[in-house]
Amino acid sequence: MTMTTTTIGDTHMHNGAMTKPATPNPEVLERSSGRRQFSAKYKAKILAEYDGLPRKERGAMLRREGLYSSLVVTWRRQRDEGAQEALGRAAGRQKTDPRDREIASLKREVGRLEGELNKSRRVIEIQGKLSAHLASLASDSTAENGELK
Repeated sequence: MTMTTTTIGDTHMHNGAMTKPATPNPEVLERSSGRRQFSAKYKAKILAEYDGLPRKERGAMLRREGLYSSLVVTWRRQRDEGAQEALGRAAGRQKTDPRDREIASLKREVGRLEGELNKSRRVIEIQGKLSAHLASLASDSTAENGELK
């Protein structure tokens, strides 16, 4: 019994030969510059669209927009708390007042200077005690030698 093939392609397919893999794209995609930020207008539009859809279509809308359901929950809470004001508020900690930073810096500086002042006072106190002790030793040694002060 003999087997004949009609094309070379059939032979390669059946004998386990690998096809040449496609060359990968060498271009490196640009990374994200951080977390996405959404405007109040966009949040309101998405909430209105999400609430207007039937339950089965909501997941498709979130996938299309690249959003998570937790964002919708957070945006609803913001909308209920303060409407446009809450929706427009930036996420994260509020920016500190420059005066508060300066006050904190000055307080640290005062603390450092107070520490140096206390150290200087201790050094002066020790120097005074040492000077008094050396003076008493000098007077004792002159008294022992019979010398007058």
